[in-house]
Amino acid sequence: MKKLFLILIACLAFVTAAFAGPVNLNTASESELDTLKGVGPVKAKAIMDYRVKNGPFKSVDDLEKVPGFGKKTVDSLRADLTVNGGATPSKAERKAKPEARKEAVPAKADNKAAKKDDIKKAADKK
Repeated sequence: MKKLFLILIACLAFVTAAFAGPVNLNTASESELDTLKGVGPVKAKAIMDYRVKNGPFKSVDDLEKVPGFGKKTVDSLRADLTVNGGATPSKAERKAKPEARKEAVPAKADNKAAKKDDIKKAADKK
């Protein structure tokens, strides 16, 4: 009966971990990391060792620096990992952000120019 109860609890723990959302590379335990698809006890231990030796991960891409993880593995795990409260952007997404900011700046400048034109038109009407 005890064995059945322990098996049930273990299954429940794995199911709960699977639906809990992304796993934080900086705070996850070995057992939490072990629940990820493609990450076993050896890779989970490697992540923990890397974290102790090099400090917290700055992005999910840093996982490529851990022995046993390559680009393909990291890309397949990306949706299940985070290094903070939210999802971590990939290298491509980070490069796209400055371009988006550049596009937003002219919009503000156009807005200011439009306001100045409105003020001039109002002054001309007086």
